[in-house]
Amino acid sequence: MKQKTLNSLVNVSGKGLHTGADCSVTVLPAPENHGIVFQVNVQGTSTLIPASVQFVDDLVRGTTLSKDGVKVHTIEHLLSALYGMDIDNALIEVNGGEVPILDGSAKPWVEAFMSVGLKTQEADRVFLEVTEPLSILKRDRSVVVLPCDNFQITCTSTDDRKTHTQHLDLTIDSEVFVKEIAAARTFTIYEDIEPLVKIGKIKGGTLDCAVVIKGSAILSNEPLRFSDEFVRHKMLDIIGDLALLGKPLKGHVIAIKTGHAMNIELAKAITKQQEEQEDFPQPSMEDPALLDIYNILKRLPHRYPFVMVDRVLTATDDSLMAIKNVSINEPCFQGHFPENPIFPGVLQIEAMAQAAGLLMGLKLNQSDVQKNVFFMSVDKVKFRTIVQPGDQLRIEVKLLKIKNNRIGYAEGQCFVKDKVASSAELMFMISNG
Repeated sequence: MKQKTLNSLVNVSGKGLHTGADCSVTVLPAPENHGIVFQVNVQGTSTLIPASVQFVDDLVRGTTLSKDGVKVHTIEHLLSALYGMDIDNALIEVNGGEVPILDGSAKPWVEAFMSVGLKTQEADRVFLEVTEPLSILKRDRSVVVLPCDNFQITCTSTDDRKTHTQHLDLTIDSEVFVKEIAAARTFTIYEDIEPLVKIGKIKGGTLDCAVVIKGSAILSNEPLRFSDEFVRHKMLDIIGDLALLGKPLKGHVIAIKTGHAMNIELAKAITKQQEEQEDFPQPSMEDPALLDIYNILKRLPHRYPFVMVDRVLTATDDSLMAIKNVSINEPCFQGHFPENPIFPGVLQIEAMAQAAGLLMGLKLNQSDVQKNVFFMSVDKVKFRTIVQPGDQLRIEVKLLKIKNNRIGYAEGQCFVKDKVASSAELMFMISNG
């Protein structure tokens, strides 16, 4: 799938929801890999603010970005339209410090973008894939994201006063967004209006740009666009806030009574997860490798109490470094020796053998072949330093040769800090049976 931008610029003007000021926005085409960037023009100066969670500021009834003291308010509907229509690159010039509220939905933006059309670019889209579940939980409110091959939202919209409860599940793509999400308008509870006015919000709010729920009555200058318009608008806001990830998301978002603040918390958690994955990349023989205990257990047949490798730190084509944390809870210390616990040398040899098996599997690019690794012989064993509870055993192995892609020869050493605790030459076999 390729990146997209606009064929030509789009101009939109209107009132700001919170400032009440006249605002104008020009959305311009941008080159590949540019991303979405706001150019905020205030008092004769221009400030560039990337659409990123890094610059999120105020989140009271809207999403605000801030950089160098310059702010741009109420960006979520515009960002939702860009994300929903698969527009990856755009420069957004904002005059007035706020994106106009228009009719309270993303529909006017979608119509404006459709009027000029989209341009497919040469660069591929880069997706952000959720690999582990993440959750933000606050009493009866929650937002969760699960691994998924596409972008799916399951959302429940309700409130403490029980004025409405709506539920919807959609897999989001551009067609679904335009048809099912874009036209859903922002809404509020009547009793919440006065508190918002007191804190300087919704100065530009009218029944032309929002739906007001008052008891069992719906106040609006037009009928509801969907029978479940409120939950659809919640989805619209989720999409707009998650657009601040900077990449299209592959994940299943499950939201209950969420709002901008929780959406952004989730976006920050996803960003942190991605940064950690970049810091600890998946193993490759071309790059330094790291295997955590979960990946180790996928590659070794051993289980408690006989797993002797806790983490692989690095791996190259013919060498590997791993660690084993030695705890007083090791079962061997019950008898070796109760009054003077010493980690047995034979278990150090086993640690070297398991590390060598992991290295051979990486070299052969076989993720689970180590489930059939058999230790065949050991030679030139030396024990130099005792290993006790609290020590961290650093295991270093070097692969000497492989015969017939089945039999491996390696040499290994175990260190405590910089002292050699043990060393040996090892032979092991990978069986297909």
